[in-house]
Amino acid sequence: MRNIRRISQGIFLIIFLFLFLQTESKGKDDLGYPVKIFLDFDPLILTTTILSAHAAAKAFYLSIITIGITLIFGRVFCGWVCPLGTLNNIVGSFKKWRSNAIGRNWYRVKYYILTFLLVSSVFSLQLVGIMDPISLLIRSLSVSIYPLFNYSTRAVFDSIYSSDIKGIVNVSEPIYSFLKKTVLSFQQPFYVQSAFIGALFLLILGLNLVEKRFWCKYLCPLGAFLGILSRVSILKRSVSEGCTSCGVCANVCQGNANPDKKEDWRDTECLYCYNCDDVCPQNAVIFGFSKKRAAAAMDLGRRRVITSMASGIIAVPLLRANPLSKSEFINQKLIRPPGSLEEKEFLKRCVKCGECMKVCITNGLQPTILEAGLEGIWSPILIPKIGYCEYRCTLCGQVCPTGAIKRLGIEEKAKVKIGLATIDKGRCLPWAHGTPCIVCEEVCPTPKKAIWFEKAVVKDRSGKEIVVQQPRVDLELCIGCGICEAKCPVVDRPAIYVTSIGESRSKENKLLMEGY
Repeated sequence: MRNIRRISQGIFLIIFLFLFLQTESKGKDDLGYPVKIFLDFDPLILTTTILSAHAAAKAFYLSIITIGITLIFGRVFCGWVCPLGTLNNIVGSFKKWRSNAIGRNWYRVKYYILTFLLVSSVFSLQLVGIMDPISLLIRSLSVSIYPLFNYSTRAVFDSIYSSDIKGIVNVSEPIYSFLKKTVLSFQQPFYVQSAFIGALFLLILGLNLVEKRFWCKYLCPLGAFLGILSRVSILKRSVSEGCTSCGVCANVCQGNANPDKKEDWRDTECLYCYNCDDVCPQNAVIFGFSKKRAAAAMDLGRRRVITSMASGIIAVPLLRANPLSKSEFINQKLIRPPGSLEEKEFLKRCVKCGECMKVCITNGLQPTILEAGLEGIWSPILIPKIGYCEYRCTLCGQVCPTGAIKRLGIEEKAKVKIGLATIDKGRCLPWAHGTPCIVCEEVCPTPKKAIWFEKAVVKDRSGKEIVVQQPRVDLELCIGCGICEAKCPVVDRPAIYVTSIGESRSKENKLLMEGY
């Protein structure tokens, strides 16, 4: 069973990585099967989304299958399917563990984290994506690990090519071409928080060198959620009278479930890895279907549970007691992807998985830091200076698992405003310096150009008259895509820039009042 379990883990990890690589533009505005399908089977995200937004994307109801499997077979998702759990297993195998290693008794921490997340979601605060293992893994790979892999691989092959050693170059180029067609991204992505998010992910993996599956045992809220459901599972572990309490099973238990202690056996922590069954010298471990409860009561401590619930309630005003919560305060830099819900509803649904950032073909979508407050950390923001919103691209709406970004058709998307361009006349070449420039109008993608010109005669320092075309922005036609800002030849601080004002999703964030 242990070998079968390892094969299952490997298969699901390969499927996850394959879908992750496929979650990228292939030249068409259609992705097929993005990696969000793993999030669709995540019951914790389904639960918190329903609690916070009182709605959920239809695909999320696939997570009912995960719930059903857990009710029958126990916490097998953690031990047989979860890709982060598999990575934790792999990293933990790098260290040789002493047979008398003492397990920590911190398993309750993940239940307190779960309680905090569920209670805060009841009060519309959606924080689960920060610690949900599937969301965390996708975000970490998208924003940090995958860009690092791309950069390192390209640097190595570029160095080999630059060496101009014919024998080596002749071998490396076919390999590089194969990698570009299979695992490398079309272009090198860059993200503003790549190092920080990557460091957190590597820390999680590094904890496995302190104790195997440290994250799974002590911190994972999804594991805690499935652990509670597994209390009533039909598949049970029991021990026959032949058990001699030798403790061999405790050394190989992946969940720190106290398998060697009959009276203190913790069924919520069992990952059904079958290690205890395989190593038992007396063949005393039995897995079978039974309705009889054969485990100790689940004792989390009443005061600690109440403290966790209170913390979830207090977190709501604590994170929202800032100017961003005021309806009259608008953060001009907070440009959301096209199709995003109104900001409050958006934050109730967004789980910060980072898929929209990965598929953005211009690399313009970046994780927020504090632009949306702590509540919105790592949610997507468009930074036009880095990359604009492609006019005929709807990929971000296709991969959003929760509906925080609606899936739009090409024609519908073309009418959505995410902001408005504004001209800084003090920096604009035709306005400030009498220098001809028409770049912003040339790149404007709207069928009828949102940027138009007014001819003007200006004089240079010597008094010579020069005819220039000074740009203006049509408030009705501009959709705020940001390509004008990205392509403006004034490179340090563009002479034309985009802010969130005028966005379609908000009735308050308007430049002009109704009727004007």
